[in-house]
Amino acid sequence: MTALVPPARFESKILDPSQLEDFAKLCPRPLVFTNGVYDLLHRGHVSLLDAAAQEGKCLILALNSDASVKRLGKGADRPINNQYDRMAVVAALASVDYVTWFEEDTPLACLLRLRPEVLVKGGDWQGSIVGTLEVESWGGRVLAIPFVHERSTTSTLARIRASHSE
Repeated sequence: MTALVPPARFESKILDPSQLEDFAKLCPRPLVFTNGVYDLLHRGHVSLLDAAAQEGKCLILALNSDASVKRLGKGADRPINNQYDRMAVVAALASVDYVTWFEEDTPLACLLRLRPEVLVKGGDWQGSIVGTLEVESWGGRVLAIPFVHERSTTSTLARIRASHSE
């Protein structure tokens, strides 16, 4: 007989996108929002999330769904880890209060449901940060936090692939 294993405590930090409006009414403020793929977690990711968490009382991380990652053009084999595994791993981090996901190409719908006071992206982000106009329109702040540790899942995978082709 197999014993039933209760869900890990951190899994309660995963919010379905349909819950975001209700969550936004109850969560501690200021609410900090960031998003990304977070495929192979590395020091750059956790440093950014820790810095983002320090900007408010509650940090919510929105992950690109698997289909959304595919549309980003990061490679045919990306994401390496599926959406549910990625959500579980980041939910287990102390700096992340809640995790959700988005199917679209951008997290704008999540932002509009949550109306965070702070929007954060990593300092490597190229171009304008999606949601800047909206967050600033309700008096919020938008931050591009500089990288302290230059790391990248894409470069890590390139090193792995190169070592296997030798």
